Amino acid sequence: MTSTELKAPAATVRTQVTVPLEFPDGYATTAEVFTFTGLGDGLEHLALGLGDWRASVTRAAAGDVAPLVRPHSECLTGDVFGSQRCDCGPQLREAVERIAGEGGFLLYLRQEGRGIGLYAKLDAYALQDSGLDTYEANLALGRGEDERDYTAAAQMLHALGVDRVRLLSNNPDKALQLDALGVEVTDRVPTGVHLTGANAAYLTAKVARTHHTLDLPLAG
Repeated sequence: MTSTELKAPAATVRTQVTVPLEFPDGYATTAEVFTFTGLGDGLEHLALGLGDWRASVTRAAAGDVAPLVRPHSECLTGDVFGSQRCDCGPQLREAVERIAGEGGFLLYLRQEGRGIGLYAKLDAYALQDSGLDTYEANLALGRGEDERDYTAAAQMLHALGVDRVRLLSNNPDKALQLDALGVEVTDRVPTGVHLTGANAAYLTAKVARTHHTLDLPLAG
């Protein structure tokens, strides 16, 4: 889905709270978690300031390198339950450590199932079990291949004083939308390839259908 707005409307920081994080593999860090008022879609998205995010914002404002930022779409099955059908959980874990090492933000966006919701995503899983790929399954449900709109992500970044980012993502649509919404993407930084036997078809479809920058042996 491509946003039609040239500039995201204003939002403001609502709450800022420090939260210690620890992942199942033992990796631990601390995040400054932000909530917002005025997000256009009315959903409860979060921004996690990781590492020396304040210095990264200051450097960017002075024209130096932009903060490392990942807009991460919520995936209950992958992020929480460790589902092997996708690469969302490993991407989240990787992103937190990489951003904490450099300073920047993880935007945790409530966009389950590429925007179609949790129940519809599980309906799509059932269709995938009958032979459809992840995008075909969404279409078979009468939904879009990808219904995500990143207006709220741009609003969050602007509220945090960020108008330039190095985007930690394999998805070119995120860069296109953020640029259109007034957030300059100075670099696209790919995540690692978290390939398993269970998610190979899923990742291959992402490369073939939406041109994700994943170096997959199965995609060649």
